[in-house]
Amino acid sequence: MAPILAAVIALPALADVSGPGGKVIDCYCTDTQGARVELDEEICLVVGGRAFMARCEMSLNNPIWRDTGRACVSSSLAPLQTLKPAPDAGGVDAHVALTEDKV
Repeated sequence: MAPILAAVIALPALADVSGPGGKVIDCYCTDTQGARVELDEEICLVVGGRAFMARCEMSLNNPIWRDTGRACVSSSLAPLQTLKPAPDAGGVDAHVALTEDKV
C-alpha cells in the first residue's frame, strides 16, 4: 500500500514539463485574441458561431481546450422593443374588466 501512496504523492511533481537543460516550461492555453489562459481556467469560447464554456487542460503533453458542456453566461440583453397596442383588443372592455377585479 505504501508504494501506491508514494506514487500518488509524487504525481504533482511530474506535472511540470522540463525542456533542454532542465528549464521548466510553462504550459498554458491562449484565447482567440492570443491572451494567456492558465491551466484549469474556464472561459467562454466562440468557435464557428457556437459559444461554449471551455477549460484549459493538458492532453498528451499539449494544452487543449475541453468543452465543459455548459453554455456561456452572458449579461448582454437584446435591444428593448417598443410595444404597440393591438389593433383589436379581442372584444374585452377595459372598463368591465377593471370593474370585475374590484368585486
